[in-house]
Amino acid sequence: MKHVWAPWRMAYIEDDSNSGVCIFCRALSQSDGPGNLILHRGARAFVILNRYPYTSGHVMVVPTAHVPSIERLDDDTLVELMQLSNLALANIRLAYQTGDFNLGINIGQAAGAGIVDHVHIHIVPRWNGDTNFMSTTSDTRVLPESLEETYARLSQGWSQPPG
Repeated sequence: MKHVWAPWRMAYIEDDSNSGVCIFCRALSQSDGPGNLILHRGARAFVILNRYPYTSGHVMVVPTAHVPSIERLDDDTLVELMQLSNLALANIRLAYQTGDFNLGINIGQAAGAGIVDHVHIHIVPRWNGDTNFMSTTSDTRVLPESLEETYARLSQGWSQPPG
C-alpha cells in the first residue's frame, strides 16, 4: 500500500510543543476525556483510543512506564497489560457487536512502531469484508463515526465491567 503525505499526522506525531514528551506520556498528564482519549487507567497501564484508527473501536493498551519493549516491563505490568487487553476485547465486542480482532505489538521502527520509545498493544476490531475499495485503491480509510462518538460508546463499558 502506498503512503500518502498527511501533514496533520506528522504534526501530531512530531509535535515538539512539549519538548520530547511522547504522546502517551502527554495524555497521562491530562485529565481523562475526549481530549486525551484515555478510556481507562489501571495501576500500571491504561487504555486509549488510537487518534488515527484502522477501524472504529481501535484502542491501544499502554504501560504507564515509558519503555520501548515489553522485555523492560515487570511481571505485574505485563499481567495488567493482558488483563486490560481482555477487558478491552469484551468492551469493544459489546459496543460494536464484533467477534474478530487483531492484537499486535510493534517493537522498533523496522517492525512498524509509530511511537518507538513507548511500547503499546493495538486492539483492532474486525468484521468480514471490512476492507473496501477506498483502502485498497486510494490509501484512505472511511470510518462510520467520529472519535468523539467512539469515545462516548466505549467509555460506557469501562464504568462497569462487562459481564
